[in-house]
Amino acid sequence: MPLSIAPEENHREREKGVIVYPVYSRRAGGLSVGVNLFPDKKFCPFDCPYCEVFQFSSNADFSLSQMEDDLRHAITSAVRQNTPVKDICFSGNGEPSLSPAFPPALKLANGIRSTLVPSSRLVLITSGAGLFQPQIFSFLSDAAKDPSFDIWLKLDAGTPEWYKKINRAPFPFEKLTEKITEFVSGAKVTIQTMLCAVDGISPPPDEERAWEKLVLQLAAYDKDGTSGTRKVQIYGKARPAPEDPKASPLPAKYLEQRADSLRRAFSQNGILTPVEIYL
Repeated sequence: MPLSIAPEENHREREKGVIVYPVYSRRAGGLSVGVNLFPDKKFCPFDCPYCEVFQFSSNADFSLSQMEDDLRHAITSAVRQNTPVKDICFSGNGEPSLSPAFPPALKLANGIRSTLVPSSRLVLITSGAGLFQPQIFSFLSDAAKDPSFDIWLKLDAGTPEWYKKINRAPFPFEKLTEKITEFVSGAKVTIQTMLCAVDGISPPPDEERAWEKLVLQLAAYDKDGTSGTRKVQIYGKARPAPEDPKASPLPAKYLEQRADSLRRAFSQNGILTPVEIYL
């Protein structure tokens, strides 16, 4: 199936059965070639009110051979147009790590990346839901040893109260943070945090302090560059979501203040992890 490499701002092609979708990514800083392991439906145990993926169903099936054909086509089209491919990113319509196809799809994508665009990266955007399954935990721990592979791990909250508002996930907050802490103690990740208002309410001061303390603890796990955090990405709501206006953007100044506060905390504790903002 022919693919255009014109970046899609709203990712709507993912809800039409598309497996590979080129997008402009704020955090990648250019063209990101997305891989969607759930072309037939939205599949994620989290129910974040800011999520841009609409509920849908289709007769589309995921196929490794189709993924390979579409991925090669998208990348070669980009190269032909002198458009740098920043990364190949597993995100799509749900939690990629929960798909049985994820391990072979990651291996396939890495082979294509190393051949066609070796300067690009592999990215997994994850809620951490897969960390509760020992096989997935172990697989991701091993995969994280590859310096070309970056795990963008969601951490939107520092308190159970805000977690219930911003993520609405079935896992207890304490259990999830325990699993994240266990994983980060042995693997390198990028922490990604969405800052937005929910029902018109910003994160309260106790939430701000708790989140910063938790991120500080995770960053402190750095051991010879093999664990802890590569960076922290703070980003704001920039795309429409099915539940709008339940979740709404916060002022840029607020995001900047949160980032500056975390940078100060890192500096005071001798932590060099970069903190980036994406509005």
